[in-house]
Amino acid sequence: MTSISPPRGESFTLSKLINDTRYRSYTFQFIALVLLIALFAYLGSNLAQNLRDAGLNISYGFLSEPAGYDINQRLIEYDSQSTHLRASIVGVLNTLLVAFLGCILATIIGVVVGVLRLSQNWLIRKLMSVYVEIFRNVPVLIWILIIMAVFTAVLPQPRDFRGDDAEASMLWDAFAFTGRGFYFPKPVFETGSTIVVLTFLASIIGIFVYRSYARKQLFQKGRLLPVFWPSVGLFFVPAVLMFFIAGRPISMEYPSLQGFNFQGGIYARNSFISLWFALSIYTAAFIAENVRAGILAVSKGQTEAAASLGLRPNRIMNLVILPQALRIIIPPLISQYLNLTKNSSLAIAVGYMDITGTLGGITLNQTGRAIETVLLLMLFYLAISLAISAVMNLYNNAVKLKER
Repeated sequence: MTSISPPRGESFTLSKLINDTRYRSYTFQFIALVLLIALFAYLGSNLAQNLRDAGLNISYGFLSEPAGYDINQRLIEYDSQSTHLRASIVGVLNTLLVAFLGCILATIIGVVVGVLRLSQNWLIRKLMSVYVEIFRNVPVLIWILIIMAVFTAVLPQPRDFRGDDAEASMLWDAFAFTGRGFYFPKPVFETGSTIVVLTFLASIIGIFVYRSYARKQLFQKGRLLPVFWPSVGLFFVPAVLMFFIAGRPISMEYPSLQGFNFQGGIYARNSFISLWFALSIYTAAFIAENVRAGILAVSKGQTEAAASLGLRPNRIMNLVILPQALRIIIPPLISQYLNLTKNSSLAIAVGYMDITGTLGGITLNQTGRAIETVLLLMLFYLAISLAISAVMNLYNNAVKLKER
């Protein structure tokens, strides 16, 4: 860091803080910082004084009190006698689940739609344009309600799966899609399953290591190594081999119709599925435009030069266009991930209990601690937004073009 001290023999006076261009910017920044601190100090003092006048105080002791309400969708054990803190944790996990899955599905749909919008096929190009214009110009809350209504009205009820003359049947005797929710097989981990899971995680790491090695070979020596099939092999083969070597320690628990509903397996409520699907297809419309803009920003001469070398279209897209387009796609993609995460707070519209529905909804109404709960909500969304930005910025630095 360079010093801003005055040249030797030149005296320093306070007037230079304003008149000298070397110090003027620092002076104004310091003044703005002092004013900002003073403003927040005044607002905090005013809030504390108003609370004292009203006989109130900021306290988070309510988090240790029994919540007294149930949560229909949860990833950890919880009942009505659990504390408000545990209810908040359940809401946080529900929010993170729908945000994580939503970002993945939105990215897949968005990239596919963005590429197809540039297709040479007129019909496909127009269909993708219609999709983008419809979904991005209708509020996401409307799509959440529409998809929830469609799932409830169209999908069969569990009673329709009963008997020989059932109106509906399970998919492969393992999946059931009903008006109450979706049922999936649930893995049951027995003794020896740890080594299988560790092998699978090691395979995932191996895929990234191999792809990095293949990329270095391409850029440094011009050797084009196969990537897709080796990645597929690393993903499946080691874990499957270890699964049989360890004596098949992982089994599946399948849902089965018992009484008036399905039992066993993994149960995903319609509220969760509709929220996840609506957020994904809504955000995907914006991601598709980001992808299309990034691809169009790459000079057409790059494509023509690659084609003149005999590269196939898919190779041109993977090796020439996308690496250059990513530097344009990633920055707005970060904003779309942040928007999807914050839009998940609309979950209460369909009864999905996220952090806004638990801490910012029922807990706030029961305890009356509006300031405390709102501050916690702000802190959570700020933390998750900064975390997403940090991770995506690291990825952006990894894929950006580097000068030799």
